Amino acid sequence: MKKRPLCFVGIDVSKDQLDIACRPEDRRWHVANDSAGIADCLLQLRQLKPMLTVLEATGGWQGSLVAALAVAKLPFAVVNPRQVRDFAKATGQLAKTDALDAGIIARFAEAVRPTPRPLPDATMQHIDAVLQRRRQLLEMLVAERHRVALAHPAVRESLARHIDDLQRLIRETDEESATIIQASPAWREKDDLLQSAPGIGPVLSATLQAALPELGVLNQREIAKLVGVAPLNDDSGKRSGTRHIRGGRAEIRAVLYMATLTAARCNPVISARKSAQSGDYGRHAQVPHHPQCNGQNPNPLECQLPRLRLTKTTVAHVD
Repeated sequence: MKKRPLCFVGIDVSKDQLDIACRPEDRRWHVANDSAGIADCLLQLRQLKPMLTVLEATGGWQGSLVAALAVAKLPFAVVNPRQVRDFAKATGQLAKTDALDAGIIARFAEAVRPTPRPLPDATMQHIDAVLQRRRQLLEMLVAERHRVALAHPAVRESLARHIDDLQRLIRETDEESATIIQASPAWREKDDLLQSAPGIGPVLSATLQAALPELGVLNQREIAKLVGVAPLNDDSGKRSGTRHIRGGRAEIRAVLYMATLTAARCNPVISARKSAQSGDYGRHAQVPHHPQCNGQNPNPLECQLPRLRLTKTTVAHVD
């Protein structure tokens, strides 16, 4: 009896439509990105019994489909769109349409086979949504504060009211995230462990738990690379290039960066490292100045300290 080849499915998600492609057989179709369309998609996927279904993170439009795949217990992985686009360029596929993208995602699934990740539980989804909203409010708060200096006197009162409202909403999100953590014994235990380290407050603790579930599972080097604070090699032959951070989880780096500045004053380990490294660093340690910037304004101290903060947290979490 001839063995049936493994099936891999790629799904390109847009606001209104799901484009689906299979490998190795070249089968394609599309459905609406709504309840009926997702149900039809699941029906056909159950018949195909794919080894893996891959889709890109598309700013939230994939949420309903991901939840449905998890409920149906179909193996899936949500990947970074940049990885798929780089794969497409490597295979010579430069044109881009939704149908073509679905085919490339299916080829990516077949060739790379990313590890399926389980859907986060309800508590993690809840706190992740709260923290995402907090980041949005902070961005609006920074923007409004920047407008005050150049604003016409007629609108400064309006800006002041809006700033007060944003600060109030940020406090409310902090209170809500604390309430979520305290309601879960497991999350509360991790929170107590994380905040026992000088320099780690409730915002960083909640961010690490929600956005970095691998903490305590991966080792120090792996977790630093995952977050994006590990300088990566750039060597070729006899040339030894400058190390830079790249990729990773920007939302963690941003919070980690600010927490590390505080920890450099109150945490003796990080404070000692800062003092020891405040002189000449050497070119191999050069990394971006700010956690959101890759390859620009190298300042090794401001990346090495967040990496130290993270790796020390990893050790404590594992222990």
